[in-house]
Amino acid sequence: MSNSAFNIRWAEVIIEALSRHGMKHICIAPGSRSTPLTLAASNNPKLHCHTHFDERGLGHLALGLAKASGEPVGVIVTSGTAVANLYPSLIEAGLTGENVIFLTADRPPELIDCGANQAIRQTHIFASHPTQSLMLPRPTRDISAKWLVTAVDNGMNQLHHGAFHINCPFAEPLYGENEGEYEWQQTLGDWWNSNHPWLSEPLTHTVALVADWYFWRQKKGVVIAGRMNATEGELVALWAQELGWPVLGDVLSQTGQPYPCSDLWLQNPSAQAILQSAELVVQFGSSITGKRLLQWQANCQPKEYWIVDSIPQRLDPANHMGRKLTCSIKGWLDNHPAQPRSLWCEALLSLAEKTQNCVEKQLSGQFSEAAVAHQLPELLPPRGQLFVGNSLIVRLIDSFAQLPVSYPVYSNRGASGIDGLISTLAGVQRATARPTLGIVGDLSALYDLNSLALLRKPSAPTILVIVNNNGGQIFSMLPTPADARQNYYCMPQNVSFEPAAKMFGLQYCAPTDWESLKNTVQQFWHNQYGTLVVELVVDSDEGARTLQQLLSVVSEL
Repeated sequence: MSNSAFNIRWAEVIIEALSRHGMKHICIAPGSRSTPLTLAASNNPKLHCHTHFDERGLGHLALGLAKASGEPVGVIVTSGTAVANLYPSLIEAGLTGENVIFLTADRPPELIDCGANQAIRQTHIFASHPTQSLMLPRPTRDISAKWLVTAVDNGMNQLHHGAFHINCPFAEPLYGENEGEYEWQQTLGDWWNSNHPWLSEPLTHTVALVADWYFWRQKKGVVIAGRMNATEGELVALWAQELGWPVLGDVLSQTGQPYPCSDLWLQNPSAQAILQSAELVVQFGSSITGKRLLQWQANCQPKEYWIVDSIPQRLDPANHMGRKLTCSIKGWLDNHPAQPRSLWCEALLSLAEKTQNCVEKQLSGQFSEAAVAHQLPELLPPRGQLFVGNSLIVRLIDSFAQLPVSYPVYSNRGASGIDGLISTLAGVQRATARPTLGIVGDLSALYDLNSLALLRKPSAPTILVIVNNNGGQIFSMLPTPADARQNYYCMPQNVSFEPAAKMFGLQYCAPTDWESLKNTVQQFWHNQYGTLVVELVVDSDEGARTLQQLLSVVSEL
């Protein structure tokens, strides 16, 4: 009996079981110990296989695929530190809810803690971060295929948000005879000819109903719009408009931010005075970006504070008295219709419009980090999507730009790290096949530089804008020690990204004024293909200084 063949049969059951739960994409890194999983995945006609040589980028590629597709995505890596490199993407999936299945090959138990090569303690290596975990035994004919498929099905049935870690030990030989051992699989009978899970557990889609909604919808309310999908963002904006409630919309809300530049005018004393009258605050989605919005959210004192989100966590660091409504945003809106009422805070809308005019007057047609953030909507591809990086640039876009309603926006704002941003962007593009604009900072790009390899052959035109302000200039906004700021916080690297683009065979340009930037980008959307890296070399702390300046101006409007 061939051990290598049985390893393959064991892995085939795992992969096939996962495919029955909607997994269509799987991301694979090179490795020997993961050979049974890799061969099982590559030979499964239901799966689209993606590859990357860097496990950290591979995990984020899967994260991006899951974000944009809304479906579970698999990851296969070999044993050892390859597994540890998945940690950042696994943590992010847990915080933002994407279903990513991490299949980690492992040495069998007899090779752990005895000096064997590439053998580390992988059992529960990710601690509490996966939503589901399955620590499999080494493949053995003493365990039935029915147990294995049921174990995988059970984990997937319980995976309503976040990551599923399946640790898979395999004993050698890993190579050799791959035929035979079908008898063990055949105990699953006609399951192989179907497309259904062996063990199904139908989801019960429930909506958290508010019995006294008829009472609350007559009150003065405020809507905070956090991270949502495009459909939800549009529905929330319409719902709030009908109620006559203002919307404090995050860059990721896709509401069209009907009260633009809220992170600027929330510091205005008159805005704070108006919002004190709010009797109810309803927050849809999490991952709030703006500092002023977070401060107002923490300090507001309505009679009740509600949060509507499908992620089953509190999502309220200020711990308000109120209700956490764990369900889909659309489902909740459908069951809690608005009652048409006039706007109760016209002065707030007027202040938002004045703020937007102030920003427009200062930044329109200019070429700087702040100006590009403000004018970003003019660079978006038609029928495309946007991926926004972290650190300073996402805050500037949140403060200065008004993005189109229901235009898809993606980012990694769960843990808000700068790791894996380019690879997540690549996953988002692959899942949707849409033209994609991504914008990240220079340190973020350096941190995930080798994932430029994932952008070599996109299925639609893709532009990666790298805002090169020479370091982590978000620290210019913080009270970091002046004498240590450059060396220990900003860490300027004095690099050009042109050689990196050339190394990976990507197109490159470095415009130096707004008109050339806009023309280059718009022509690319209509006439080009592949990936264009656009490097914007800007003054180091201009974005931070402009934000502070406009905050000061708007506070006196």
